[in-house]
Amino acid sequence: MATPGTNLTILDWARKVQAIAQSGMAFTKDPFDRERYTQLKELVASILAAQLEVPVSRAKAFWEHEEGYATPKVDVRGGVFRDGKVLLVRERSDGKWTLPGGWVDVNDAPSSAVVREIYEESGYRARAVKLAALFDRNHPRHGHPPGIHHIYKLFFLCELLGGEPTLSIETDGVDFFTLDALPELSTGRVTRSQIARLYEHQLHPELQTDFD
Repeated sequence: MATPGTNLTILDWARKVQAIAQSGMAFTKDPFDRERYTQLKELVASILAAQLEVPVSRAKAFWEHEEGYATPKVDVRGGVFRDGKVLLVRERSDGKWTLPGGWVDVNDAPSSAVVREIYEESGYRARAVKLAALFDRNHPRHGHPPGIHHIYKLFFLCELLGGEPTLSIETDGVDFFTLDALPELSTGRVTRSQIARLYEHQLHPELQTDFD
């Protein structure tokens, strides 16, 4: 559990209040309730702005286009292994490395999304063969840094089919690494323990899917 007073706890509270307000706005017909839910969203933005030391306008933008019943976002990551090494890409946004992946688009199956992300970010073609893990990014045990949104992370074990390393608008590095010599990871996207667990699934396909 998060310690009271930490940013993680405040983010947990903010996400919950934001979700209540967003869902309330989606279903209520009462103009007075809509006004109250709007006030809750304004309060969340003010609290986050103060805690994260960002302008209120930026805090409002975190959920600016979120409508309807509030649900977690879905992020997919692909574990591609070759000769005991894992495929990683380097993100232009922070200069750190991660498993290729990203958000699942509307009308896109998660397995199709991860195959597309692998190709777009690395240049390699792959096939999703197993959902190895479904984790709650916000659970403290996974070791991700605090984040604004509530995210479910789907880790797929993928088979390498071909292709060659290719840079993209999001990535400026593509390479295979041994697990005992991983580069600095973008821990908001993936952690060492998650890569290691994927490799266990690679070695032991009979393992059941991990989930929270």
